[in-house]
Order: sequence, then structure tokens, then C-alpha cells
Amino acid sequence: MSHQRPPTLDPAAVERWQRIAPAASPWLHEEVASRMLDRLAWIKLQPAAWAHWGAVRGGLRAQAALLKKYPRAACTVVETGPLRRDGERPGVLGPWWSPQRWRGRSPHQGMPESGSLDMLWANMALHEAADPLALLAHWHRLLKVDGFVMLSCLGPDTARELRDLYQALGWPPAGHQLTDMHDWGDMLVQTGFAEPVMDMERITLTFDTPARLLQELRELGRNFHPQRFPALRGRAWQAHLEGLLAERLPRQPDGRLCLTFEVIYGHAIKPVPRVEVSPLSSVSVQDMRSILRSGRGGPGPSG
Repeated sequence: MSHQRPPTLDPAAVERWQRIAPAASPWLHEEVASRMLDRLAWIKLQPAAWAHWGAVRGGLRAQAALLKKYPRAACTVVETGPLRRDGERPGVLGPWWSPQRWRGRSPHQGMPESGSLDMLWANMALHEAADPLALLAHWHRLLKVDGFVMLSCLGPDTARELRDLYQALGWPPAGHQLTDMHDWGDMLVQTGFAEPVMDMERITLTFDTPARLLQELRELGRNFHPQRFPALRGRAWQAHLEGLLAERLPRQPDGRLCLTFEVIYGHAIKPVPRVEVSPLSSVSVQDMRSILRSGRGGPGPSG
């Protein structure tokens, strides 16, 4: 399988952001996570083991809600940023006196074993992946057969008002290009998932001042476009930008500035491995075990 990355995403910038991203859950991430939780009502499987990919940035309130929803399940928290791997955060792993620890079901931090999870929860992570196909393939390996991934990420219409402003002024791009919902569905299938269900919505956030709008964007992420402005901007430029935002961005009737965020949601299952029939077939031990346990999907006589 060939690995692809979004055409306007700089991997070095992504890696740097992963090192310095604040160890906190932005408001928008928590809001999106709450909407993902509503979508869990569609899924009847009660996972015995699940993982939260990037819980600190993805949503600590969501982490608590998932632990409450699946109290008997084993939970693994996977953090990729160094600032978020240090020590036990109470919002992630729970207090040392939690009764769950006595029952052996306390969340723990680390990387799950391949084929060990019934659910992988990944909120607002994919649009920051330098190699999204590799990440999706990794998630696929971690899941058991019939396990599922629940994901969300930002879509192409995010911050379109700001992007349009930069383009009209002839400035370098305001942000890297974000992947379309349908392309995410195609990549899920390409990496071995089945029955992907994708949907999207647009959320409009409002801000009292341009300074608060820019602060929110800095908390959410960075511009990973390879052609972004390559140096630091000064205070005079920021004041000029804030003036342009106040002048040109749309406003609500009460005068608050508006900015659009497109949010993509998806879930997909890991199907039984398909074995291609040929004079010489090779099947991994893990796939063979999955086929034998399921009693379906393997080669057999044709009727």
C-alpha cells in the first residue's frame, strides 16, 4: 500500500506542533466529542476493550463520559505528544483511589497490542496526521475483527472566511488544505475497513473581538501549509490583521464575528480478513485465527 499525505501539509510542521501543542482539550474538541457520543447510540456493540487516541487534546470530558458508558471495559489512553505522555493526568486515568482500580479496570496509558481492541476513539486527530493512510492502517491493526473506529476531524470549509480574506489580499495560504469527507471514506476502505459511514456538519463559532478569534485558532492548531509565511510576524502586522478581520469578516446581528468550522464524523468496522484463492496463498497467524473464530470469510468450495 502506498502511503499518501495531504498535498499541502508539511510533515515537519506537524511534528513540531505535536511537541508543543498545549496539554488541554479545546472547547471545540469537547463539543465535537459530545456529538460523537450521541452517534454511539447507532452502535450496539459493547466493547470489552477500547482505546482513546489523543485523549488530552481530544476531550477529557469525553474520556470521563466514555468511562461511564463502558464501566466494565478495559481502556487504554494513547498519547503521541511528549507533553501529554508525562505522568498520570487525573482527567485521563482517574484518581489513584478509584474503585475501578480495585476491579482491575482502571484506564492505563500506552500502545495497545495488535488485534486487542473492540473500539478505537479518535476525536479531532486525523486532520493533523502527516501520513493519514499510515495512521488509519495502524488503527486497523489495533482492532479486533468486527471492532470499529469512531473518528472526527476538520473538513475543507473550516475557517473559509479567513482563507478567503488571505486569498483576496494575495497573502500566503491561511491554512493547509483539509481532506474531504468522501476522501476519508475512500481511505478507510483502502486501509482495510468496511462499511464506512461518513457525515458532516458546519458549526459557526462567534467571537467578541478579532484577538479572541486568533487566540482560539492558536489553541486549535497551526498552519501546516508548506507555502505559509516562513518567518515570525510582528505586533504591527497582527494589529493590521485584527483590523482587517474586524472590517471584513461576517458578523451576527449582535456584532460578534463569525467563523465557520466544517466537522467530519465517521465510523467503520474491521471485517474478517479476505483470503484470495491462488495456487499458493499466504495468511498471517492473526488473520487465520480471526477467520477460524468467525467461521466465515475463508476460501471454500463453490456451489
